[in-house]
Amino acid sequence: MRAISLTGKRRLACARGLPLWLAVGAVAMAAARADVGAPVLTPAELYPGLFEQVQTQQVLGDGVSFVQALPRSSPAAVLAAWRKESAQPGFSLKAFVAAQFRFPGGGATDYRSNHADIVQHIDRLWPVLTRPADAPVPYSSLLPLPFPYVVPGGRFQEIYYWDSYFTMLGLEQSGRHDLVRDMVKDFAYLIDRYGHVPNGNRSYYLSRSQPPFFSAMVRLLARRDGDAALVTYLPQLEREYAFWMDGAATLARGQAHRRVLRLADGALLNRYWDDRDTPREESWRNDVATAREAANRPAAVVYRNLRAAAESGWDFSSRWLADGRTLATIRTVEIAPVDLNSLLYGLEQTLARAYRLAGRDADATRAGARAWARRAAMHRHLWDAKRRTWGDLLWRKGELTGIASAAMLYPLFCGIATPEQAQGVADAVRAQLLAPGGIATTATVTGQQWDAPNGWAPLQWIAIEGLGNYGFATLAADIAHRWIHENLEVYRATGKLVEKYDVSGDAAGGGGEYPLQDGFGWTNGVLRRLLAIYPR
Repeated sequence: MRAISLTGKRRLACARGLPLWLAVGAVAMAAARADVGAPVLTPAELYPGLFEQVQTQQVLGDGVSFVQALPRSSPAAVLAAWRKESAQPGFSLKAFVAAQFRFPGGGATDYRSNHADIVQHIDRLWPVLTRPADAPVPYSSLLPLPFPYVVPGGRFQEIYYWDSYFTMLGLEQSGRHDLVRDMVKDFAYLIDRYGHVPNGNRSYYLSRSQPPFFSAMVRLLARRDGDAALVTYLPQLEREYAFWMDGAATLARGQAHRRVLRLADGALLNRYWDDRDTPREESWRNDVATAREAANRPAAVVYRNLRAAAESGWDFSSRWLADGRTLATIRTVEIAPVDLNSLLYGLEQTLARAYRLAGRDADATRAGARAWARRAAMHRHLWDAKRRTWGDLLWRKGELTGIASAAMLYPLFCGIATPEQAQGVADAVRAQLLAPGGIATTATVTGQQWDAPNGWAPLQWIAIEGLGNYGFATLAADIAHRWIHENLEVYRATGKLVEKYDVSGDAAGGGGEYPLQDGFGWTNGVLRRLLAIYPR
């Protein structure tokens, strides 16, 4: 690919409707990857047969190790060597993988500060978790990004979509607005390059997204950079919305297409989804085992639902389980979740505001009407009048799941609830979720990491902000102080901040399909911001 001058880049920016900085970043990445339209192959597609054996036999322990491995030669050469050598007596798959692949180093797992001050610890940890702009590496599963970004830490050494919003809260508080800008640029690049923000910047994440916080990121950026940021990122906001609403225009009542549902009364809501129905490559062995336990269900159905739960960010939770406890009963795609629809209401409202700023009044009116139609649908279908709280809808049956979870706070965070509904949610939080260390994720103990007794930083922030929006300042402060205390107690004992906490006592969290991770991006971000709001 020939070099493009700065003048050429400006012309390209105008032609595509992109800001200059994004055009420059996109051109740089396009120059490094000769054809940006080429299909991106995942590790399972690069190493058919070999991939399944490595993951099934648990050659590397954690399934994520192989999907992040880099071959020492081309995939074709690796496969040819495997076919030849595996036929020989005494063949060792573990030795073969060690010889044919190299493994990128980890991140901040063993990082400990040499000082007691938690604010200094977080501020000094940001550089440890920051990655520079990526140089494309042949056959790597990493999707290169054109600007620096912050990773969560531990086994998570790539950018993650919804994690990053909560990380940005802390970066702003730490005076790192530059990194916030860069990360928003990276997400805009991903939307332009792939049509959506993937779960993370890995090839095996491309078939799904995560909770759509991009509009919240842009609004956060606009607090410092002004309303012009909303107009700058309007093309990406539109593309993100098109991704989530794909198929809505022609959808019949009682039908679904990808992430869109049209209910029996004609209302449009959304669900989580994944475009693949195979085991997750990073958790291949786990998913195959789960599908075997669901003997009465097609494996592809189980895989799709596991993947959709991964798109939700709540992987895994009793919210998605038909019997409330057993992973093999997972039914994510049968549910219209209250958190997802709240966030999409926020995206529709942000689009309306951005259109007005851009002088596109007709588009602003349409976006506003879609937001209010969603709000009305949520009030009809997702509000549980009996329990006086918000819930998740089994959209085919037209009934709520009845599972109490911290997702009930999203309509307060996004401004959808009435004052009376907010009172009901506040009462439910006090009665069912409030714990010594903050709010629990659900009221049910299942062994899954997105259930009690675990608490997570993003859900504390959603609760604190949402309750504050409706005047429940005392309850919001109570949750904040409990969470801060929990974080500090574990920090004093271990020198670390971790991804989740056991809010029933002063301990780190547990459960799930991998060991507890530290670092940790969103914990750092939320705690750093809360310490500024509640300095006591």
